Amino acid sequence: MSHTAHIPSHRKPRRSASKLAVRAGVAGGVLSTLAMAGTASATPVEPVTETLEMPVLNLDLGSEVASAVTKAADNSGVAALEGELNAQEETARTGAAAEAKKAKEEAQKKADAEKKAKEEADRKAAAERASRNDARTSLGTKSSPDTSRPTAETGPVAPVAKGSAAAIVNFARAQVGKAYVLGGTGPSSYDCSGLVRAAYRQAGISLPRMSQDQSTAGRSVSLSALQPGDILYWGSKGSAYHVAVYVGGGKFVGAQNPRTGIVERSMSYDRPTGAVRVL
Repeated sequence: MSHTAHIPSHRKPRRSASKLAVRAGVAGGVLSTLAMAGTASATPVEPVTETLEMPVLNLDLGSEVASAVTKAADNSGVAALEGELNAQEETARTGAAAEAKKAKEEAQKKADAEKKAKEEADRKAAAERASRNDARTSLGTKSSPDTSRPTAETGPVAPVAKGSAAAIVNFARAQVGKAYVLGGTGPSSYDCSGLVRAAYRQAGISLPRMSQDQSTAGRSVSLSALQPGDILYWGSKGSAYHVAVYVGGGKFVGAQNPRTGIVERSMSYDRPTGAVRVL
């Protein structure tokens, strides 16, 4: 056995802070009591009836740590909730933008389809009208009738074209069968106003180029009092969309469309809106 085995360790065990606080409070209370007792033995006084409360030190560090941990956990939960809400808002905005884009594309497709359908309907209507024109033309005579004699078809005797009017009518009829070309001014093809302008040039008269202006080139005349060489127009005066030359006998010569070209037609087939007389 070691010669120091019987000697106890000189190191004192460590005491906790809470125990030290309690012992300090007890020691303080004892010393205060002894001091008061000594004073009482020297001088007689009334017995002390007041109770002294000793302060208690709150050193419960565990509860403070737990509170701090709980607070930190709460803060983390709030941050996580805010992050989730932000993510949901972003998803909602993205979804709304996608829906708006899809709706716009669908609306555009619908508009395109409606436009295409309208164009197709217009094309079919034009084709049917042109077909009717061809059918009616085939029923009529290809040669120009003698308008100086009344017939069941021509009605009353029409005035015979003379002078400048004859030059205009003869030129217009000589162009029947030629092609219609938009913007054409001859000699192999014409559009409606190009044909009228070229016909009047034979009489030494210069007309405006466009049908709108040609419809206001002369004085207005009634459709029941037409003379050969008068200008017929369709649409409003000053904004006409088509013109032709009246050749007598209730007929006109005009450059109709690319399908039919330049033809001679009865006014009953496509009655004009009005007429003007330049001669």
